[in-house]
Amino acid sequence: MNHSSLYKKVVLSVLLYFMIFSCRNIEQIEIVGDGISKYQIVVSSAAAEYEFLAAEELQKYIERISDVYIPVINDNLPVAPFEIILGKSSRLDDFDIKIDLDKLGDDGFVIMTVGNKLIIAGGNEMGTLYGVYTFLEEYLGCRKYSEDVTVVPKMKTITIGSIDDKQIPDFTYREMHFVGARRSELYRNWHKLDLKEGKNEWGMFVHTFDDLVPPEKYFESHPEYFSYLNIQRIPDGQLCLSNPDVYKIVVAGLRERMKEKPEALYWSVSQNDTYKACECDECKKLYEKYGDYSGAYVWFLNKLAKQFPDKVVSTLAYQFTRSAPTGIKPDSNVNIMFCSIECNRSKPLATDPSSASFRRDAENWGKLTDNIFMWDYIVQFRSLISPFPNLRVLQPNLQYFRDQNMKMMFQQGSGGLKSEFYELRQYLDAKLLWNPDADVDAIIDDFVNGYYGPAGKSIRQYIDKMHNALEESDGYLGIYGYPYDGIKSYLTPDLIKDYSKIFDKAEAVVYDQPDYLQRVKTARLPLEFAILDISLRNVDDDLTYFKFENDKWIPRQEMLDSLHRFTAFVKQQGIQRFWEHGNYPDDYEATVTNYVNTSMQNHLALNKPVMILTEFIPKYDVGGSKSLTDGLKGINDYHFNWLGFEGDDMIAIVDLKEMQQIHSIQTDFLQENYSWIFLPQEVEFSVSVDGKNYTKVKTIQNIVPDKKEGVFVEPFKAEFKPVRARYVKVFANSMKTCPKWHPGVGNPSWIFCDEVVVW
Repeated sequence: MNHSSLYKKVVLSVLLYFMIFSCRNIEQIEIVGDGISKYQIVVSSAAAEYEFLAAEELQKYIERISDVYIPVINDNLPVAPFEIILGKSSRLDDFDIKIDLDKLGDDGFVIMTVGNKLIIAGGNEMGTLYGVYTFLEEYLGCRKYSEDVTVVPKMKTITIGSIDDKQIPDFTYREMHFVGARRSELYRNWHKLDLKEGKNEWGMFVHTFDDLVPPEKYFESHPEYFSYLNIQRIPDGQLCLSNPDVYKIVVAGLRERMKEKPEALYWSVSQNDTYKACECDECKKLYEKYGDYSGAYVWFLNKLAKQFPDKVVSTLAYQFTRSAPTGIKPDSNVNIMFCSIECNRSKPLATDPSSASFRRDAENWGKLTDNIFMWDYIVQFRSLISPFPNLRVLQPNLQYFRDQNMKMMFQQGSGGLKSEFYELRQYLDAKLLWNPDADVDAIIDDFVNGYYGPAGKSIRQYIDKMHNALEESDGYLGIYGYPYDGIKSYLTPDLIKDYSKIFDKAEAVVYDQPDYLQRVKTARLPLEFAILDISLRNVDDDLTYFKFENDKWIPRQEMLDSLHRFTAFVKQQGIQRFWEHGNYPDDYEATVTNYVNTSMQNHLALNKPVMILTEFIPKYDVGGSKSLTDGLKGINDYHFNWLGFEGDDMIAIVDLKEMQQIHSIQTDFLQENYSWIFLPQEVEFSVSVDGKNYTKVKTIQNIVPDKKEGVFVEPFKAEFKPVRARYVKVFANSMKTCPKWHPGVGNPSWIFCDEVVVW
């Protein structure tokens, strides 16, 4: 080759280089112009499944936007001037630009324009598909607000400016436990979310001890495989990890399951969802050697990991195993699921003083391993549709997890159940899982204005007002709370009135737009639930089910009507239950109706003074001795209006203030043996004229088995021939300690008592 030819080639190459890169700065390219497109979508002839899906989705949405069909071709056909190039295509070799797709990880992507060409290409798995959905959303204005609500703008012309966008997520695994994310694959893909079942990555997932060593199979013949607790082995605790046979059974069980699901990478070997760790001598030695319960679990998992070097075995750092061990590290293929179940949700974890121990544990685990799966909780599980103003802590918490080098995120929402603002919460959280530094205010504004239409401004006002109230009150927000927990912070009576006015305005502006109106009414349900639930406590003239009329308390019919409308609407909206483990709408309505019908009766002891001779526990603040004659009946929830006695009898004396003729005395008690709450063994009723000398009128024996499961109220009622007396004594004989069959054997048991009703 002569020098002249070489010179010409160099000049042409330089000119081509500058032409290409100047083309990248073209202000706009027209994908569709006035109902016509010159473009074609190009994928590799060897494209992966998700790259073909990316092409189909891009084609579909462009047609929905513009009514123009763009063909999809593979890259072994001739190059055309106008192309949208998707994924790992040979077309990328035609450009003097370097797109290193391998550096994008599994899910990262690039969106870029080069001349008249648009490139959307991603990493090894879902990146190209994620890039397409990002392009549709960020550059074409489409939205996927919920599994049921998609917004696609209509345009005859689609133009885009110069784009050079590269996105790589901070978290390599992003799973969200919400209705939309679980039910809709489109929703997950659009918002770049994983699902543990979706990619077949998980062979077993949390709380697996019972699955691996079933107590119904082994306990009777081998109780030594299970927790030793309070002088006995129990079947419903944990495994005895120091027992060599337990290890052999777990190894064999994993091998069998791995044959059935060879594609699964992660296998959880983790504690049951309870405390009750084994306290046998050999397990205690492990706890002592490694500084905590967690040390025994890491020791056990490390042994398993060596048996399965091509798999990842996972265990929980949860409740009693949350603290990191000392003197031992998880092996490289041992995954730690670190959980935040105990934490306050009103303040960021990074700065909240009450979360100091959580931060200590998180940072200590981080010193031992970078293979951490962060399990965070972002709804209120005890009252799923109660107001729960935690939106402002979602971002700083995810930023904290990222800064602690936690690469795998699981956001525990309400699962398959609908909860307060679940559409907004999953939408916002999905955006933050992809980019923890995203603009939260912009995301919320975009959602409320798109999802609620003209009512969006009012919905945003409601959200801000409630969050401001929580912050200004320095209130606490737990994930197992009740509406009444906010009575002094974000759910005061005055604020509830303000919130109601805001929703009245929101409904008014969309009264003639049925879709928006339905969504606004659904968003209002948590406020309505809070009003109904707080009113059970007889707070004031508005927040109560009763009114005083003609010298007696009677139910407020308007409140009962509200309850019935509320129940009907939540069922219409597919809200199955108010608590993750129960509290179905019909059951709630029946419980409240019964409460109203049996409370505030004008019996002889109503509002009379009570002297309690044994010590009640002030942990449950229900007004102390006054609660036994305040007229409000306890429901099937020990947090509500029940006076608790731990490891002791209950002896209470009611002063009727004057001599009365008495023929009936009733006192209710609660049983929930899972929470160590049992009915008394017997209840003795006595009366007195002078408050010193008492005559027993009746003793009621308990006939309900202490093993009866569930939460229920049991009345102990004595009826007898009329007697005249001023004082009434109730003596409830507690079992005082948990029975032998119970995992709490030897520990104090509880009795919970409510209204003393005298006729």
